[in-house]
Formats: sequence, C-alpha cells, structure tokens
Amino acid sequence: MSLIITCILLLLLCMAAYQDIRSYRIGNALVFSGALLGLLLNVFLPTGIGLYQSLAGWGMGLLLLLPLYLLRAMGAGDVKLMAMVGAFLGPQAIMVTLLYVLVTGGVLSICVAIYRGVLKKLFYSTKIIIVEFITNLFTPKSNRLPNGHSFAGITQDATAKMPYGVAIAVGTATFLAVNQLAIL
Repeated sequence: MSLIITCILLLLLCMAAYQDIRSYRIGNALVFSGALLGLLLNVFLPTGIGLYQSLAGWGMGLLLLLPLYLLRAMGAGDVKLMAMVGAFLGPQAIMVTLLYVLVTGGVLSICVAIYRGVLKKLFYSTKIIIVEFITNLFTPKSNRLPNGHSFAGITQDATAKMPYGVAIAVGTATFLAVNQLAIL
C-alpha cells in the first residue's frame, strides 16, 4: 500500500474516532466519501489494489461486523467505518485487520468498564451471553425459556455506550504499522 493511501486512511480514521468520542456517532458523509475515496485511490494510483479488490474489501468490511450490529452490540456507523477501511485495504487485509480491531475493542471495553466502575457487571453480562448462546444452540426453540436475556440489553446495560470507532482506528493503525514493519 502506498504512503499516500495509508496517510489518507489514517486521517479519515482519526476524524471518525474524534466524531465517535464527541457524539457517539460516525457521520455518513465521512464514511461514504471515505469509501469512495478509497475506491478511487485504489483504481487510479499505480500502487492501488484495483477496483475489484477495493469493492470486495468494502463488502467484506461491511459483512464482518454486520452480525454485531444485528445483535445491537455495535452501531451502524462502526459497521460502515469498517467497510470504508475495507475499501482502502482489500478483502484479505480487512480480515486480518478485523482481528486487530476486535482485540483493541476488547481492551478498550475493559478500560471503559474499569473507568465507569462496571467491570464486574461486564464480566457477568459476558458470561450470561455466552451461556445463553451455547444453551440456545442445543435447545429446541419450543423448550427455551420465554424470558431469556437480550444480547442488546445486557451489553448496553453493562458499559453503556462505547466509542468503537476508536477501536477501529487504533486496531487498523496497529495493523498498518505491523504490516509496514514486516515489509522492512
């Protein structure tokens, strides 16, 4: 990846993280124009990955976090931001980047829980989610308890809102730094 593409992506990620910290929202104008910019740079710069790879990365970035949005564990802006990152990086790199983002998000959520004094509640909620998920995998729908916990209710109750755009920015920057060091 060229230096210009990397710098523009990092700038966009900083803007998204700032928006998310300030208002717990990441604007559509930023993520859609950023995704379009990623596509254009990858098509017109000689070091770009091309249109197909850029579109595939955008789609992969969108699909990877969509389940968390559907479980209401993540906001739509975060999903669109990850898609934007995919438009810059392509499908293979976005999958590795996601691992960095998820680890960063886990560390960030623990830090936020400690800061807000709800770490014990976070671990309890996580245990409930895992137990309920595993139980529901092996229990017929007709035999499940009627008043099961809601993933959304538990995750939002434990730590309230968390600016996950920061985790996406830091995780992606870490991936880019590690990738650059591997090249040297």
